[in-house]
Amino acid sequence: MREVIATKDGPQAIGPYSQAIKANGFVFVSGQVAIDPANQQVIAGDVAAQTERVCKNLAGILKAAGTGLDKVVRSTVFLKKYGATSQP
Repeated sequence: MREVIATKDGPQAIGPYSQAIKANGFVFVSGQVAIDPANQQVIAGDVAAQTERVCKNLAGILKAAGTGLDKVVRSTVFLKKYGATSQP
């Protein structure tokens, strides 16, 4: 069985996807950016502030799914260095 997870404790889906899907005892959360769910805007601040916001978003979505960060098995983080020049 598959269940769509949706909560106001995380940014609303901007495209044709769900915040998370719960299936067979697993929760698959969509990729997150540092968006404040209160206003749907990317927060200002450095990488530490943005990372904290992403973690809060993930925690809110996981809570809505009946679980939490302490149960995460795997996560992937993509970082981009703004203003960097590509070097071969």
